[in-house]
Amino acid sequence: MVQQVNDSLTVANELRPVVLWLSRHLRRESHELGLRAGQVTLLDAIKNHPGITAQELAERDGISAAAMSGQLARLEEAGLVTRSRGADRRQMKLAVTPEARRVLRTVQKRRNVWLAERLELLEPREREAIEAAIGPLARLLEVAA
Repeated sequence: MVQQVNDSLTVANELRPVVLWLSRHLRRESHELGLRAGQVTLLDAIKNHPGITAQELAERDGISAAAMSGQLARLEEAGLVTRSRGADRRQMKLAVTPEARRVLRTVQKRRNVWLAERLELLEPREREAIEAAIGPLARLLEVAA
């Protein structure tokens, strides 16, 4: 039997809705904690880049500084983010609080459990195929960066 290799556009057309569906469902796991998925993404970015500024976050996310300021104010009000002056007294450096770290761990755990429960429903060969695809999918992100 000859296996046909699909062209990139065909694979992209089939992969995109699956990736979006998975992402949407994983992101919902933060809602019960009172956070929108975008807030979790912001907290994760601040945790991974301590001392990042609001301007840097806004540029990274492609939104206005004013919009970012509003999002950060809500996170600060919730006790999840702190601002402090850096060496350049004009800039406010951001950091996550211990509570934010706890929330991020909880979100990660909930997302892992959700995904693991679904993976368990698959046949072993299907799980193996997904595991084999992790490396190439990760490389897609590296190429895009």
